[in-house]
Amino acid sequence: TGAISSLQRQMEIQESKLRRFRSEKELLQKQLREREAQLQAVSDKFFSLTEEQRQEEIMVMMEEENHSLQQVVTEQESQLAEQNKLISELQGTISQLRAEVVTTRLQLLKHKQAQKEIQNQAEALQHKELQTRVALEHISSKFERYRNKIIQATFSAEGIQDPQAELTDDEVLEAMQKIINERAEFQQKLKNKGSK
Repeated sequence: TGAISSLQRQMEIQESKLRRFRSEKELLQKQLREREAQLQAVSDKFFSLTEEQRQEEIMVMMEEENHSLQQVVTEQESQLAEQNKLISELQGTISQLRAEVVTTRLQLLKHKQAQKEIQNQAEALQHKELQTRVALEHISSKFERYRNKIIQATFSAEGIQDPQAELTDDEVLEAMQKIINERAEFQQKLKNKGSK
C-alpha cells in the first residue's frame, strides 16, 4: 500500500509538470499570435503613408520585424520542441508509473490471497489437532481401563499378593508372565500324570 501511494504521488507530480509545460506551450503560442497582430497593426499604420514612403518604411520595418520575428519564431520553435520532448518524456514516465501501480496492486492482491490460504490451512491444522487430541484422550482412557482390568485379573488370582504401590507396566507384565508360566507348568504336570 505504501508503494502504491508513493507511485501515485510520483504520478501526480509528473502530471502536474505535464500541465505546467502545456500551459507554457499555450503561452508561447499566444505570444506568437500577438506578434503577428502587432505586425498587422504596423502594416495598417504604414498603409496611410504615400506610396514611396510607405514602401521605404515598410521595407525597413519589415526587415527589422522579419528579423525580430524570425528570432522569436526560432526561439519559440526551439522552446516548443523542448516542451514537446519533455511532454513526451513525462507521458512515458506517467505510463510507466501507472504500470507499476497496476503491478504493485496485483502483487498485493496475490499476497492477500496467499495469506488467506495460509490462514485457512492453519485453521484446518488446528481443527485436525483438536480431533487428534480428542482421539488421543479417548485411546488413553481406553488403555487405562484395559490396564486396570489386566491388573485386576492378574492380582485377583489365588495366591497373588495385592500390590503395595502403583505398578509399572513392566511389573504388571512380569506378574502376568508368572501366572502364565505357573499354568503351563501345572498343565504339564497334569499331562505327565495322564490327567485331562
